[in-house]
Amino acid sequence: MTATAASSLAAAPTRAAVMAQAPSENFPVASRLVGAKRRRHLLAIYGFARLVDDAGDEASGDRMALLDAIEGDLDRVFANAAPEHPVLQTLAGSVRALDIPDGPFRRLIEANRRDQVLERYPSFDVLLDYCQLSAAPVGELVLHVFDSATPDRIRLSDRICAALQITEHLQDVAEDRARGRVYLPAEDLERFGAADADLLAGAPSRAFAELMAFEVRRARALLAEGAPLIRGLSPRGAVAVAGFVAGGRAALDAIAAAGYDVLGRRPRPTRAAFAAAFVRTLRGRR
Repeated sequence: MTATAASSLAAAPTRAAVMAQAPSENFPVASRLVGAKRRRHLLAIYGFARLVDDAGDEASGDRMALLDAIEGDLDRVFANAAPEHPVLQTLAGSVRALDIPDGPFRRLIEANRRDQVLERYPSFDVLLDYCQLSAAPVGELVLHVFDSATPDRIRLSDRICAALQITEHLQDVAEDRARGRVYLPAEDLERFGAADADLLAGAPSRAFAELMAFEVRRARALLAEGAPLIRGLSPRGAVAVAGFVAGGRAALDAIAAAGYDVLGRRPRPTRAAFAAAFVRTLRGRR
């Protein structure tokens, strides 16, 4: 690693800061039910994804340089050299134990590079293309943890991951707009007569609520398209993926129950709501 790269990497969030966020995330919630060994691998993957997202969203200074430095450290993982950042040191053990390819990790970094230069998405198709970088790699990596990463399963996983990414965008409309980003497709804003002023308001306008209801239906449909993946997995793999699907469904239910008001708050499902969605999702597996 060059001195410049090492200097940039020093600006990265610490492992403690990254992993402190894990208890509030859907990702590790599902993994508690899958056994200690797989949980360690899932948390290693989570740590990398969270590190890259925080570098792209929260870090001060030159974020592009920081993302380049993280990718340089990733290069060391795949060159069987010792990485510098503790998150990647942990990841290296999982990569080697599971023989995970580098592609999904690099796509996560590329998604955050795109966030630095692209602030709006003209169409839903363009947003789905972004999800192939920002979300689909996580699902593919989870399938590697369960030795289930076949092309057909990855395609179903991609639908689930797109739905989860879109759900997160719907929860974070106000926060993203404050950063100068709008993930609601421009063609949909125009279709429902919603404008930037609606995204900055303290409460949802009728146009904004109708737009949100439409996007929630889209996310639900993507989850339904991907849910058959659960039936093709081992029991523990099915539990993990059912947790992700249930988390997405519960979050969408919370948005709808809040009257699509994501401007003054971030609707979150209760534990009881998640548990109910989880049971329904597992029953649907059969």
